[in-house]
Amino acid sequence: MPDDAHELTLYVQSKRAVTSFFRPGPSSSPESVLAGVSPSSPATGDAVVDQTVLFLSDDQARCQALVEETAVQRGYRLRVIDIERVGRIERLVAEHLRGVQKFPVLISPLGRRLEGVEAFTEDELAAIMPADLKSVRAFSYLKVRGGDLDKIKRLLETLAEVKELHFLTGDWDILVVLDFQPTTANKRRVLDFVTERIRGIPEVIDTSTIIPEYSLTKFPL
Repeated sequence: MPDDAHELTLYVQSKRAVTSFFRPGPSSSPESVLAGVSPSSPATGDAVVDQTVLFLSDDQARCQALVEETAVQRGYRLRVIDIERVGRIERLVAEHLRGVQKFPVLISPLGRRLEGVEAFTEDELAAIMPADLKSVRAFSYLKVRGGDLDKIKRLLETLAEVKELHFLTGDWDILVVLDFQPTTANKRRVLDFVTERIRGIPEVIDTSTIIPEYSLTKFPL
């Protein structure tokens, strides 16, 4: 995947609020504080100042935190832009924000975008940031003798490498999804596991295993 395909932009929109707070005037001194002058009761020379501040809503802050966490996990770089802190002209000509109604907005390298806090879920973020699988994934088709499928299911479930079971109709009876750590697995070891552990189950009479050369996932890691 090209390097620039791992870069995303998150646009947030902070809110403006006017806050009044106590600010000691130039005549204040450490001695006046030690003498018991309360900051909440301005004395002579003290000032109450109105100042506009920007803050991010909790909903948008949560979305930003979720995107940052997901980007780190999946090897993406993230740029965060607060549109309230950039010039008005820059905001109006920003192509990615045309037609946007709700913030935050996440723009993928291919132009796909998530808009509004409701769209920021783990599944949606995983889909917008496809990631290379770090483990070795394999898929085994099983043919089994007729009998107690619940028993076969329980036996397969006891194997830690078995991550999914799919019961089929047709030439094969079960599709098993296997997962191995890359430090302990290669094609030979995967096939050794299938022939020794899975084919070791008496009810399994045949197997056929597919080991991909490369795997990418849109599922959450």
